[in-house]
Amino acid sequence: MKATDRLRKEMAFHDAQAAGRSCRFHHPEQLLFTDDDYLDHETWIRSAFNQLLPLQGCQVLDLGCGHGMAAIVLARAGAQVTALDLSAGYLAEARRRAEANHVAGIHWIQGDAEQLPFAAQQFDRIWGNAILHHLHLDRAAAEIHRVLRPGGVAVFCEPWGENPLLELARRWLPYPGKERTPDERPLRSAQMPALRRHFPQLQTQGFQLLSMARRVLGHGHLTRGLAWCDARLLRVVPALNPYCRYVVLTLRRES
Repeated sequence: MKATDRLRKEMAFHDAQAAGRSCRFHHPEQLLFTDDDYLDHETWIRSAFNQLLPLQGCQVLDLGCGHGMAAIVLARAGAQVTALDLSAGYLAEARRRAEANHVAGIHWIQGDAEQLPFAAQQFDRIWGNAILHHLHLDRAAAEIHRVLRPGGVAVFCEPWGENPLLELARRWLPYPGKERTPDERPLRSAQMPALRRHFPQLQTQGFQLLSMARRVLGHGHLTRGLAWCDARLLRVVPALNPYCRYVVLTLRRES
């Protein structure tokens, strides 16, 4: 793996972040979690995951696996999972979490998502959460297309940057988990042609329009009510999707 200045910054940031997290997990039982814990921790995750189904026996790549929760959920669903991340620190946490949850057989690999160390057409499914906006999108899309089998599906959940008020809040409001790498930016509609060049059938779906307030207000009755409103409002007025906080991107490779 050739480390450019950008890659070195990304690795250093996420290794430091993983080191900071490690003090929270002194005992294996602190790493235990259920599928629902992961699938329901954000409003878009379960809906995005459902687009990967069925998973039994599928070769699945968790691209940018981070703490490993998604890879473990994928493996529990019967997938043969390969999990790749740039950060050795996060991979160490992910391995510990898999061991604590008695999930074996996941292949953990340190690597660059723009130069994937895999054979062509190796995977039936690819999953990624908050990974594409760290990458050079055209290079990453070409690699995703290369390693995805014909008829395969890749699903990515990404921060979205078309709402000017949200971008002001991201820049100026304090809230938990705001830390970012120097070069990352939310995806914008102007970047979508880079994906469509490789995946003409690209589908997008926005999440958290009103309920983006949970980033500041936290989880509670109010934000659950706002999420309920979002589900109906975005279905009736799809033109509001670009103003959401997150977008789910579904990439299908033609057979």
